[in-house]
Amino acid sequence: MRTQRVIVIGAGVGGLVAALLLSARGFEVTVIERAESPGGKMREVEAGGLRLDAGPTVFTMRWAFDEIFDEAGADFASLLRLRPAEILARHAWQDGARLDLFADLARSADAIAALAGPDEAEGFRRFCARARSIYETLRDSFILAQRPSPVRLVRRAGFGGLPNLLRISPFTTMWDELGKYFRDPRLRQLFGRYATYCGSSPFAAPATLMLVAHVEMDGVWRIDGGMHRLACALADLAQARGADFLYARNVARILVRSGRVVGVALDNGETIEADAVVMNGDVAALRAGLLGADAQSAARDAPGAQPSLSAMTLAMRGRATGFPLVRHNVFFSRDYRAEFDDIFARRRLPAAPTVYVCAQDRDDDDAARDDERLFALVNAPAGDGAGDISQEEFGRCEDSMMQTLADCGLRISAAATSRTAPADFARLFPGTGGAIYGQASHGWMASFTRPGARTRLPGLYLAGGSVHPGPGVPMAAISGRLAAHSLTADLISTRPSRRAAIAGGMSTP
Repeated sequence: MRTQRVIVIGAGVGGLVAALLLSARGFEVTVIERAESPGGKMREVEAGGLRLDAGPTVFTMRWAFDEIFDEAGADFASLLRLRPAEILARHAWQDGARLDLFADLARSADAIAALAGPDEAEGFRRFCARARSIYETLRDSFILAQRPSPVRLVRRAGFGGLPNLLRISPFTTMWDELGKYFRDPRLRQLFGRYATYCGSSPFAAPATLMLVAHVEMDGVWRIDGGMHRLACALADLAQARGADFLYARNVARILVRSGRVVGVALDNGETIEADAVVMNGDVAALRAGLLGADAQSAARDAPGAQPSLSAMTLAMRGRATGFPLVRHNVFFSRDYRAEFDDIFARRRLPAAPTVYVCAQDRDDDDAARDDERLFALVNAPAGDGAGDISQEEFGRCEDSMMQTLADCGLRISAAATSRTAPADFARLFPGTGGAIYGQASHGWMASFTRPGARTRLPGLYLAGGSVHPGPGVPMAAISGRLAAHSLTADLISTRPSRRAAIAGGMSTP
């Protein structure tokens, strides 16, 4: 019996997971990637001869990867060395205040009490309990489920789960809800920042996104070799299971015949036939017709959807002085609301940005060194005007970044810098306009308007951060798993697999 062939467009984490699981199940898988290496947004850049992670830098939800690798017949822990972080992040304000959040909740509560008093520490404990409750309510019924509608979400929760669903606060903004737990504006600012993990503003995102705080407090790990090493491990294992990778190749269009996907055409004129295609790219590219008119309407439109945050990043080789950096550090602006008004309302770079700095050669207690890898990021607007930001504006934003750091005590002397702006993200990831998280999670319906793995076009499946369950490395990985499960359920015959059965099975969560 003929082995069924699947093409995966894009070697981002969602595509890599889909390719791995499908090849492990006996499909003939070909991955086609525009770049010269795997990873997508989980990429590396070079600064002064050093390689740096220039995308996601925080690894959470390890259990999701344990399950994925187990399903592919491999042991995650044996392929990558992970170390748990004791300090989740160090936070600083321009009034000289500093606060570490720890993997140990009690230590975090003590640190908050020292900063802002015992009442705020008690508010933190209540906030953590609420964030955990939201996460536990939505984990199986939403995050791991094939794209549920509000009605399906209620059905999945069941009668006994309805009280918990009513407590996830979908109709309240995250910022307003945080006011029930924290009177200190610095703490409200700190925990509001978790909305940006989904490319959103805490002033417009639903309080449901407080679950992101629980995800981080449930464990942050460091991957030896950096986050890009995770992409390489997924690609290596997929190849070991039989997948082929074609790098530096670009898909021009998805081929459709008699109302069904039959393969892809590359921009060099080559065509590759397939029984199904997994598109691991931003769904906006599909809707814009960048993969051909025949596939343009495969994903439903999301009327009123707002593009997520973009970013301006500096990957540096240099020296940091004056501030005791740990791996993850956040330096807050004085006026958080003005920062997001600049980005989402005025569509411009923030005049006074909050700055994230990842010191990629440091653990919790490492000292400064002359040549270390530093990655700095500020949030920026995306959209059609992403390419209209002038070099003068970029220069002012970079000066503002450094001023925020200096006001908090940190000075960076960079010997080499690699910059990425919204227009660069737009070029790297077509159809996005520079948005790096898909659509923003603004309003209670936003999460339900993300497309699921299945599309209107038979044989075409979706994965990646712009589809359900959303952006972020673990969420994109889960989307790849959901795509593989959907495709398998739709295509697999009663034929025996060309490989032995894989632990973990293929039942959809």
